[in-house]
Amino acid sequence: MPKKGFRKQTFWKKIRFKYKLSILNENTLEEAFSLRLSGLSAFLIVGVFSFIIIALTSVIIISTPIRNYLPGYLDVEIQNEMISQTLKADSLEQVINSRNLYFKNLGGILRGDLPVEAAKDIDSLKIVNADSINLEKSKESAGFVKKYEEEGKYNLSSISRTVVPDGKSFYRPVKGMVSSKFNERERHYGVDIASDPKESVLATLDGTIIFAGFDPNAGYIVQMQHKNGFISVYKHNAILLKKQGDTVRAGEAIALVGNTGSLSTGTHLHFELWDKGKPVDPEIYIVFK
Repeated sequence: MPKKGFRKQTFWKKIRFKYKLSILNENTLEEAFSLRLSGLSAFLIVGVFSFIIIALTSVIIISTPIRNYLPGYLDVEIQNEMISQTLKADSLEQVINSRNLYFKNLGGILRGDLPVEAAKDIDSLKIVNADSINLEKSKESAGFVKKYEEEGKYNLSSISRTVVPDGKSFYRPVKGMVSSKFNERERHYGVDIASDPKESVLATLDGTIIFAGFDPNAGYIVQMQHKNGFISVYKHNAILLKKQGDTVRAGEAIALVGNTGSLSTGTHLHFELWDKGKPVDPEIYIVFK
């Protein structure tokens, strides 16, 4: 029986044995080109060539717009940034229109075409209250937000136990852990849910947005009125995806988790649930995991 050492020597001898590849001239039978390679050399050459091709392909994909076509590349953070930039553009457009109207009125007064009394009735420069800023969206931004909402809509993993009389299911408003519980004595009328930045905030029940704006203490707020007498409140959001008067179905994305407002101590959602004008513990109705 051959020894193991002999087999190894035979194997290395085979892969290191060189073969000659010759290219001959058909008419003169002269050797035009020749190449001597062993099995090991051929394997190394193919491996290095493959590595170079893969590296070049990766660099081209990463450094060019082709990367946008990769599945999952445009993640939530990029989508949120696009939403934010769209809203900022809309705000600038509103400011420009307001300024143009102001100068038009001023020009009319100076020319005598517009009486001062009539100009007083025209609200050309709206004074925005810092305690309540309503976000107005154009058709383009509204369409983009709608597309984003559809991606996170009706997440079945967010459904919690139901105790509502009309049989509706409460949706967990956001994925995360409860960091601070409901305590009416300390005037903490909700639960704080620690979550990832820019996580989608979902409507807990069907309802109508009765307020969507900004508060210096609570940051960006959404308040929803529900048919069964409940009111849900979502505070400290980064971006609002809905505006006052919108009708929302349970499980729809209405905002993104943030850290806004002077009372916020970190990225989280402060969620409140009110029943017929009284605050109730959300953990009675919803299972937070």
